[in-house]
Amino acid sequence: MSEHKITVTVNGEPVSALVEGRRTLGDFLRIDAGRTGVHLGCEHGVCGACTVIVDGAAVRSCLMLAVQADGAAVTTVEGLAGEEGDLHPVQQAMRDEHGLQCGFCTPGVVMTLAALTSADPPASEEALREALSGHLCRCTGYQGILRAARRLAAVK
Repeated sequence: MSEHKITVTVNGEPVSALVEGRRTLGDFLRIDAGRTGVHLGCEHGVCGACTVIVDGAAVRSCLMLAVQADGAAVTTVEGLAGEEGDLHPVQQAMRDEHGLQCGFCTPGVVMTLAALTSADPPASEEALREALSGHLCRCTGYQGILRAARRLAAVK
C-alpha cells in the first residue's frame, strides 16, 4: 500500500501525517489529528454524522480521502467554540432549542448548519431544511434541530 505525507490545517493548526492512500479524512481526523468529535456512523455518506467543513464547504469525511484534503483547511466541531469557551451561534441555537439528545448526530448537524449560515449570503430556512434532510437522528424527532435551523435563518 502506498503512503503519502499530507499536511492539513485542522481548526487552525497544521497536522502532518504519513497516510495510506485509502485512509478517509474521517479516520485521519480521529486517529492522526485526535479530533474525536468527528463521529463515524454509516461510513457510506448516508447518516451525516461525520460532516466537517473543508475550505468552507460541508463535506462527509467518510467519503473524502485524507490525501484529497492535503493543503486544505478543515474545521471540526471542536474548532467552532471561541477561545474563552463561548459557544458558536449554531451550538447555542442547538442547545437553546433542545436539538440534541444522545449527541451522536450532533457534530455533523452542527457543522452543516455552521457551513451554511457562514456562507455569503447565509442560507435560507428552506436551504437549511434541505441540507438537514441528509442527516439521520434516531433520538430527537428532528423538531429541536429544525427549530434551531429556523432560528439561525431568522438571524441573517
